Amino acid sequence: MSGPSGSGSGPAGKPPLRIGNASGFYGDRFDAMKEMLSDGPLDVLTGDYLAELTMLILGRDRLKDPGRGYARTFLRQLEECLGLAVDRGVRIVANAGGLHPAGLATAVRELAQKLQMPVRVAHVEGDDLLGTGRFPGALTANAYLGGAGIAACLDAGADIVVTGRVTDAALVSGPATWHFGWAPDAYDRLAGAVVAGHVLECGTQATGGNYSQFARHGAQLLRKPGFPLAEIHEDGTAVIGKHPGTGGLVDTGTVTAQLLYETGGARYAGPDVTVRLDTVRLEDAGEDRVRIHGVRGEAPPPTLKVGLNRLGGFRNEVVFVLTGLDIEAKAALVRRQMDEAFDTSKSRPKNIRWELARTDHRDADTEETASALLRLVVRDQDQDAVGRALSGAAVELALGSYPGFHVTAPPGKGSPYGVFEAAYIARDEVPHIAVLPDGERRPVPPHEGPTRALAPVDEPALPQKPPAGPTRRAPLGRVTGARSGDKGGDANIGVWATSDAAWPWLAHTLTVDRLRQLLPETADLAVTRHVLPHLRALNFTVEGLLGEGVAAQARFDPQAKGVGEWLRSRHLDIPEALL
Repeated sequence: MSGPSGSGSGPAGKPPLRIGNASGFYGDRFDAMKEMLSDGPLDVLTGDYLAELTMLILGRDRLKDPGRGYARTFLRQLEECLGLAVDRGVRIVANAGGLHPAGLATAVRELAQKLQMPVRVAHVEGDDLLGTGRFPGALTANAYLGGAGIAACLDAGADIVVTGRVTDAALVSGPATWHFGWAPDAYDRLAGAVVAGHVLECGTQATGGNYSQFARHGAQLLRKPGFPLAEIHEDGTAVIGKHPGTGGLVDTGTVTAQLLYETGGARYAGPDVTVRLDTVRLEDAGEDRVRIHGVRGEAPPPTLKVGLNRLGGFRNEVVFVLTGLDIEAKAALVRRQMDEAFDTSKSRPKNIRWELARTDHRDADTEETASALLRLVVRDQDQDAVGRALSGAAVELALGSYPGFHVTAPPGKGSPYGVFEAAYIARDEVPHIAVLPDGERRPVPPHEGPTRALAPVDEPALPQKPPAGPTRRAPLGRVTGARSGDKGGDANIGVWATSDAAWPWLAHTLTVDRLRQLLPETADLAVTRHVLPHLRALNFTVEGLLGEGVAAQARFDPQAKGVGEWLRSRHLDIPEALL
């Protein structure tokens, strides 16, 4: 395959690296790889297939068959697209190796041989710590590696690099390090690439997908957003865009939304560099083009994060439909009956959670809109306690409970659920191995320079408080955008002002106490607010909102995807001048 084809040049004459994304999760749009290769020029195409929940799914796959544990859709995509990548000289870097990158690399070689495509395949391993005995009871235990192993593979001539658990942004920072030859202590440049990688990693979330300002744009524009790409320059600056003619949009709002997604404070730690998110600046650079600049980086922390998944037990659920009048009384009756049934069965589940969703409307003209939903979720180490006990109790009430009794579906036997935890380990205790195309196993040395323990950043000075004036009761979303997500059992909510005028009001109004008032589910939880003035943004971390994480399915919205939109829907007194 040929080298980078980016036009223009950086400060030292190196052409920009044009790098795209074709997957934001395992199960993303299958045709994205073909679209990205066909719709415009690229030097490197990346794919992010891994998430906390994905690692659990792959761990269960590996239990059934030790030869599994990687994202099999990646192979099917390559079968369609390998020839196209070869013809266009595009290198492919993906973390689809999951728990078995060596197995995926072998499968890719076999596929290339079958297709008679002379490609050089390499992989990165060392992240899998399950066999070390350090994490008893874990189903998966994987350290988050940086981009140095990917860079080593590309430097050795690899056309395709598959990895296990690297950071999502390493899929971009690794190729950038290879292309520009950055030293390990080029922190500002590395930080710029990490920021670009963070914007690309979730695919179409950077091009109008899941975008809180979608209603300002035509439905046709956002019907099928194109996947994003970044032109990375040698000084670490980047321009985010997409292939011309593809759907969606790229503007400072879509990029801000993705920058705030699943991040926390001003210091965003990674294995190669700690990014100072409070230094990131965005500016329009033309139609569907946003320039990222000013990013500063610091030495990385002395430890690496390890993602742990374990089987937590079994869960089951049933949703009772309550129709018409006396909704609260009907809910109270069936709750008492289920409680008594659990006691009688002597298999009372350890964890019982009820939630009443008042989806009913007064004087409704359809039965569905006259109905509320009462959801019961149970969890226990004993499958019988969540299976037989729940099913028997719920079914036996069919003719002896509230009027109109029925459920959305009969409960089953219960299914296993997972628990995600994060641990930390010294960097030099984690092997980082680049397995090159010729089979050489090249150890990637741990960061040799100084490290820097994470510490919170002092809150920056807030803008001057706006003068008092007439206000109107309105949804917060009239003047803000938001995006929320999950990190283990915690949730983050990024909120930004959609205008310069709204920023001072937002910074002084949306305090931790006000957030707790607007989102009562957070009232008893630890909430931290981070201020990012260059983005006109606040980022809140809510500890424990998601219980034991997405795989535990403990909450109605287990990944906190909708929390930001819930916040935007809440009403408060907003200055009329902003409306």
